Amino acid sequence: MYTSVLFLAVGLSGFLCGIWILRHGLEQMAMEKLPLILKRFVRTPTRGLVTGTVVSALMHSSAAVTVITIGFVSAGTMTFADSLGIILGSNIGTTVTTQIIAWNPDEAILPCVVLGALLWFVLKDQKRYMGLAIFGFGGTLFALNMMTDALAPLGNTEWFREVLRTASQNPIYGVLAGTGLTALVQSSTATTALTIAMASQGLIDLPGAIAIVLGNNIGTCITALIASIGSPLPAKRVAIAHVVLNVAGVLAFLPILDTFAQTVRLFSPSLPVQVATAHTLFNILSSLAVWPFTRTFATLIEWMVPGRK
Repeated sequence: MYTSVLFLAVGLSGFLCGIWILRHGLEQMAMEKLPLILKRFVRTPTRGLVTGTVVSALMHSSAAVTVITIGFVSAGTMTFADSLGIILGSNIGTTVTTQIIAWNPDEAILPCVVLGALLWFVLKDQKRYMGLAIFGFGGTLFALNMMTDALAPLGNTEWFREVLRTASQNPIYGVLAGTGLTALVQSSTATTALTIAMASQGLIDLPGAIAIVLGNNIGTCITALIASIGSPLPAKRVAIAHVVLNVAGVLAFLPILDTFAQTVRLFSPSLPVQVATAHTLFNILSSLAVWPFTRTFATLIEWMVPGRK
């Protein structure tokens, strides 16, 4: 059992490392253009939502995009109202990674690692970071397989099954578990991947997995809150808006969790894919529900976080 726990910890660490390498490679490729893109294409909520979706999908991190946005708002180069479109889009874009992970293309691991290493040594200047990104993607897939294999023996232990059974029977526990774990590892993608790995081993049912995924969306706000410490008032409002958006979404979905799970089952017979689909639908619906009322939402946050008179 201790060996399985060790391999699980190594797998989770490897996944976080792979995601960081992937994101770092993409950031370096677009280092000069990314600030310009974020500042230029946010003049309307729709353009901001599309921009946030695309950038988060490419960077594989809604938290990273949120932190960058907070930096722009702190510097006064972007208004708080304009930043909300990016926040809404970042929640959608981050689901792309989860969808790829759910299909778990094992055959892509070796080609990605080899091709990534080759491009890193062959290409020059900024282009070589393309190889780093591809290598990081292969690393995340390998780490996911390690986590899945490590969970198999753990699933035979009574205490582990009891913990998962409790989380499945009480969605609140699942939400709290997802929130706490994501806050701890600072990556909702990693905890969602771990949830998918548990689902693939049959250790947790769909409603329990969805509850954990809902909690992941709350836990990922911790990064933005930390980044906003010591920042100007508009930047703090960006972080609070991220929290309010995700918490409100979770509160809206919890009463209809079973119905939502039944709907998600229509998309695929595969439980891991169902978990990823639930993650995607939740973020899309939550963001689109607020999108037409972005300016009103901004006014609400300004009322919740007033400035000093």
